[in-house]
Amino acid sequence: MSDYFRSEDLEQKKIFLVLTSAGRVRERNIEIVKEIAADGYKSVIITTNFPHTVLKKLYQQNGVDISGVCFIDAVTGTAAKPEQAPDARVRYVNSPANLTDMAIAVTETLKQIQGKKVCILFDPVSTMMIYLSSANISKFVHFVVNKLRLMDISGIFIAVEKGLDPHLLTQLTTFVDQIVDVSGV
Repeated sequence: MSDYFRSEDLEQKKIFLVLTSAGRVRERNIEIVKEIAADGYKSVIITTNFPHTVLKKLYQQNGVDISGVCFIDAVTGTAAKPEQAPDARVRYVNSPANLTDMAIAVTETLKQIQGKKVCILFDPVSTMMIYLSSANISKFVHFVVNKLRLMDISGIFIAVEKGLDPHLLTQLTTFVDQIVDVSGV
């Protein structure tokens, strides 16, 4: 991902919107997390697409050091009952539609790793359209972006470039510092 954003941008606590094609969402996620880890950042992955156990395996298969990765898993609860004794680096939200619990999980996770180099990755915003209106997604992303800015933390939001309605895409572009369009790459 270093061709798409620089380490200096993360150090400046920038917020990114990464637009990708539907077929490359997983690949972009792995590339980004790998880059974040290589730059010495702890990462918080808010996953609305894959259970954290799947992402962990993908990261490990692709040489990503997962020791600094925390997850907010909004997928597992919709498909199965989460583990009874979860890893301390995983917080479950019962559905991507439960924005209150997701906001609490984001706040608690960020407090837990406060004082470290942290980057949050929201993967992908587009999946939330299955559960919520564009207006609610926009409000939630705005909340998260402002939380990151107040806590002086970098953030990356992945979205399928043709998976968002135009109004939501316009809103998201106004919230972020930089748009990275890798949909054609």
